Amino acid sequence: MSAAPGSRMPEIEISVVMPCLNEAETLEACILKVQRAFTEADVAGEVIVADNGSQDGSPDIAASLGAHVVHVEAKGYGSALAGGIAAAHGRYIVMGDSDDSYDFSRIPCFLEQLRAGSDLVIGNRFQGGIQRNAMPFLHRYLGNPVLTAIGRLFFGSTCGDFHCGLRGFSKKAYDQLGLRTTGMEFATEMIVKASLLGMKITEVPTTLSPDGRSRPPHLRTWHDGWRHLRFLLLYSPRWLFLYPGIALMLIGVLAGGWLMPGPRRIGRVEFDAQTLLYAAVSILLGFQAVAFAVFTKIFAISEGLHPPEPSLERWFRYITLEVGLVVGSVLAFLGLATSVHAVHVWGGHHFGPLNSSQTLRLVIPAVMLLTLGVQTVFSSFFLSVLGLRRR
Repeated sequence: MSAAPGSRMPEIEISVVMPCLNEAETLEACILKVQRAFTEADVAGEVIVADNGSQDGSPDIAASLGAHVVHVEAKGYGSALAGGIAAAHGRYIVMGDSDDSYDFSRIPCFLEQLRAGSDLVIGNRFQGGIQRNAMPFLHRYLGNPVLTAIGRLFFGSTCGDFHCGLRGFSKKAYDQLGLRTTGMEFATEMIVKASLLGMKITEVPTTLSPDGRSRPPHLRTWHDGWRHLRFLLLYSPRWLFLYPGIALMLIGVLAGGWLMPGPRRIGRVEFDAQTLLYAAVSILLGFQAVAFAVFTKIFAISEGLHPPEPSLERWFRYITLEVGLVVGSVLAFLGLATSVHAVHVWGGHHFGPLNSSQTLRLVIPAVMLLTLGVQTVFSSFFLSVLGLRRR
């Protein structure tokens, strides 16, 4: 974009950032489509090509068309986008792949939503239409729907297409997100953090066409799919640790309470002290998972990965190191007392052979309570260490 001599350059409202790695076959078409969209919408914009080490002349093609080329050394889809966004001058950013699969004529629709106050505008290919051979079968009917459903469940998002690469956001919102990932999960992190921060997210129907490249895409189905799933799990200690931990503890408590009086039979199957042992282990594993959930949440907040959570702060007014030490000591004492009682029972039999079914109903709870008590004490100290930075 140029201005007449003596005139002032118009302020750039929107920057379109394209990650690029050997996209010489399609880059020109993408840039021309973006520039045409700028002209038709009468908007001041710029095209930024974030080159990630192309060897096919892509940067020269972009420069010849008036695009601003940013060379990003750090490898990865997220790294390229982050480098391009950092160099953007626009108030709003639209990112899109440079493989000619996305419809850049939809840019005015994204800009309209951003002007209306949306922090993040996501394209939805399932609403706009996916042309034949534009998306692999596994991506269309398994990968995208499953990962999107998990993301919606874990983070309360309303997005129907978590992995659409055509999306827009304000520069202010992007700065607040503080994105960390460098690979394909960059796009997922954007939606997850925007959801956690309560940002306004809007969807715009968009189409997906077969890309114009003669080579295979950079996306690796199973590898990148796992990275997305792993990210969703790591960013949700509630679903990764808390809910499974609570479920394990409930199962253990119910099964243990059912078996404590004596053996139980369901049909021809008899459940005895051996099953009680599994119930006790279930309680211990569940407690550890719940503790991990709390540890992870505190760490994530301290590192800026999650926004502060007022409800957690309220809990920590009552759950202090001293409270944890008291609770842990009580549990350990109960375990020790039960162990002494078990030894007393054994002494009553002159320390000889015992009925294991009856004895284990004392020993198993005793060991479980001792372990829970020690875990509670150690967890309380560790939680206090994590809380030093938080406070």
